[in-house]
Amino acid sequence: MSLLLSKTLLIILSFIVLIIDQATKLIIVNFILPNQSIKVFSFLNIVNVKNTGAAFGLFQSLGNSVFIIISIVAILIVFFMIIKSKDDTFALSLILGGAMGNLTDRLRLGYVVDFIDIHIRNYHWPAFNMADSALTIGISLLFIRLVWDLWRERTNR
Repeated sequence: MSLLLSKTLLIILSFIVLIIDQATKLIIVNFILPNQSIKVFSFLNIVNVKNTGAAFGLFQSLGNSVFIIISIVAILIVFFMIIKSKDDTFALSLILGGAMGNLTDRLRLGYVVDFIDIHIRNYHWPAFNMADSALTIGISLLFIRLVWDLWRERTNR
């Protein structure tokens, strides 16, 4: 497979993540009332939460424009990393798609729609969405790669 084709497919993957993220959020916003909770399993609810902050609702006082600027800068950096890198491009594509999904919410709505509520009894993890999931998987893959490379480097000495 040519380099151009493989990079194109990775960018397409990012847009697939964006489309899935936006489609799921559209369903949530149109069918679930704000702060409504629908039990799916004993540990999983579907909710409709407006997140004006960063991950886990942190830093809400910074305002939406700060998060928009940070998102645009991050998207540009990750895009160029995908173009220039030979490694970790799948992980970077997930990160790019997730960042684009949450940026789209911020530009369109002024906040991010979160809807996945995982919990054990009354202990809830902060609600999240498909973009957050893609970001988390992508970052986790990068971390695993880093640890793997460090381990191989140490054992090959």
